[in-house]
Amino acid sequence: MKILFIGNSHTYMNDMPELARRMIEDATGEACEVYMLAYSGRSLRWHMEEEYFSERFNILHGKYDYCVIQEQAHPMPAEEDTIKYATKIVELCKRVGTVPVIFETWAEKAKPENQIEMNRRYRSLATKLDARLAPIGELWSEVLNSSDVDLYFRDGEHASAIGDFLIAIVLTKVIAGKLPKESFKTAFDFTVSEQFQPVKENVQDEVVELEAAVISLIREKVGKGL
Repeated sequence: MKILFIGNSHTYMNDMPELARRMIEDATGEACEVYMLAYSGRSLRWHMEEEYFSERFNILHGKYDYCVIQEQAHPMPAEEDTIKYATKIVELCKRVGTVPVIFETWAEKAKPENQIEMNRRYRSLATKLDARLAPIGELWSEVLNSSDVDLYFRDGEHASAIGDFLIAIVLTKVIAGKLPKESFKTAFDFTVSEQFQPVKENVQDEVVELEAAVISLIREKVGKGL
């Protein structure tokens, strides 16, 4: 299985695509490869205007099974822009039999009221484009509303290691149709300060083991929500 991730820092934070790869392999027992086109603060419009030829080449010639598409989140771009540029990406995917997956983002910690609009936009987009929806923001809210688990990085916008575990497990269920084994309890945390730089140089130093109760809660919410 090959997966292409298109997005920004909400995709690359804490090496999330690699975490998803490991989860998918754990869930399926099959090899999985991940590739990423993700740049800080960028929208789908930027991807399909400034980086169009890179996106086009990767989608048309990369022989991907899935393409995970993540739009700018904080702030959300104009809805018509999201529809226009997501449509261009999905059309390229469908030319070559790649399954598009719409990555539903989460609201800022200080603005939880924005989640309702995010949910509406991304559900509508997935339906309009006949793409799979990864309802990450909805399940993010489920976890926050039923526990004191903090899914946010210190900036109140990006995901913590726990938040990225949630993201990866939702993508695993959407793509593979199942959850990783209950024994899968690790995530990555590449942050060492208030900023993202410098990150840990040794990837193994990023590995953290999450509490069993936290994993159980996330598994429960994702299992029921998908």
